[in-house]
Amino acid sequence: MSGRFELTDAEWELLRPLLPTDPLRGGRWRDHRMTISGILFRERTGITWRDLPARFGPWKTVYQRKRRWALDGTWARICDALRTDCDAEAGEDWVLGLDSTVVRAHQHAAGARRDLPRELSEQASEQRGRPVSGESGDREALGRSRGGLSTKLHLAADRRCRPVSRTLTAGQRHDSVGFAMVMDGIRVRRRLGRPRTRPGRLLADKAYTNKKIRAELRRRRIAAVIPEKKDQVAARAAKGSRGGRPPAFDRELYKQRNVVERAINKLKQFRAVATRYDKREFMYQATVDVATMKIWLRDLARPNP
Repeated sequence: MSGRFELTDAEWELLRPLLPTDPLRGGRWRDHRMTISGILFRERTGITWRDLPARFGPWKTVYQRKRRWALDGTWARICDALRTDCDAEAGEDWVLGLDSTVVRAHQHAAGARRDLPRELSEQASEQRGRPVSGESGDREALGRSRGGLSTKLHLAADRRCRPVSRTLTAGQRHDSVGFAMVMDGIRVRRRLGRPRTRPGRLLADKAYTNKKIRAELRRRRIAAVIPEKKDQVAARAAKGSRGGRPPAFDRELYKQRNVVERAINKLKQFRAVATRYDKREFMYQATVDVATMKIWLRDLARPNP
């Protein structure tokens, strides 16, 4: 029997084959199930690491496990593995919803040192063309919006309200700023063949209705289900025949756009996602990935998923 917020037996059986083996140096890992359950407990409740219940072992061990796997990308790889063939049932008509949400940053999220962790500095030197935490844009994905210090989480989710791709920007950035990064993050593994990197259709609200985004979706051969703004409709009508035809819009399918909003609500059930306590961007991304992992495990462990 598992405790509240912890891994169930069925979820553990799904997760166990995806975990790293013992490290090359430093001896053996402390029990994976107990440590990951401690991480899940912290993300769900939002408590400080030092207040973690003793049944999960030393708090620093639990924290260091999360941090180490955040730096080497283990949490993201686990989520990718859990999403294997998630598009198979829908086939070419695979639909994703896209949206963003502002996350208020706690005062503990401020004050990160300006120098990057050694591991991220090495990544930055090896991959200069790829943004690394703190290298581009607002430092540590923190900015000031009307609510104060905040981060914006951009998310793509499928029809079963399961997160498929995510990225972070500063809280004051427009929804469309994270569009390209979210789309680039869509990569569904397949047991046979290459990973799938584009849905058949994309549902998004009026924040994404601009020429650049629509052109990018056409280039990727993705059908856009995005309504137009009133001023865009009026501007096209004022041009008469020179205004061109309105973009195709499936009003019935657009009613399903709430799937991404429900996925955001699922993520925000984890208090460490709903309020950002992590100073570093890569640690908050890991917090989102841990919550995503739990959502996928819960869905896959159901008797009839």
